[in-house]
Amino acid sequence: MSSKRSLARRTAAALAAGAAALALTACGSGSADADGAAAGHNGHGASSAPSAAPSAPASAAGHNAADVAFAKGMIPHHRQAVEMADLAPSRAASQEVKKLAEEIKKAQDPEIRTLSGWLASWGEQPPAEGPADHSGHGGHGGGAAGMMTAQEMEGLKSASGKAFDTAFMELMVKHHEGAVAMARTEQTQGASTEAKAMAQAIITSQTAEIAHMQKLLGKG
Repeated sequence: MSSKRSLARRTAAALAAGAAALALTACGSGSADADGAAAGHNGHGASSAPSAAPSAPASAAGHNAADVAFAKGMIPHHRQAVEMADLAPSRAASQEVKKLAEEIKKAQDPEIRTLSGWLASWGEQPPAEGPADHSGHGGHGGGAAGMMTAQEMEGLKSASGKAFDTAFMELMVKHHEGAVAMARTEQTQGASTEAKAMAQAIITSQTAEIAHMQKLLGKG
């Protein structure tokens, strides 16, 4: 009888030891899995942080002071060209001049909006609208970058017929030459791909218009 009880005690002890071992194994496995999962989350977090970091300075990249100067100088320059072009329908005698004025306005109005949008995206204020500053654009291509003086604008407004055609083209040639000079400065000093592309478009279109106007003036 005593031997049966002793055997029962040994069997119970062995079962208890086995259960304890299984419990420890399970705990160890669970701990390893938890650690592995934590390591995985930590790894994911670490890898996602650097991927987001480069985007932080992106909005501040891609342009420089020359791009800002180009936009701020070209906006009033274009506005004055549009102001000049607006006079042609009621004053010009030549259909060629009227067509040229229409093309100038059609090209430069959208560019004014684009340049203003760039300045806003760069955290800069576009030049205020209003009467054109006829003397404040020195440094953008030399002199006043072809900008008309207040006296020249008044003279153009008072002209009509062939006198208007001649004055308009002579002043617009000078105006375009200033814009081309400003655009060349942007191409050599600017950083914005978009602004430099616009500068090239201005050079191409306005150089062609200069040649056309000089031909109409008998100078080409």
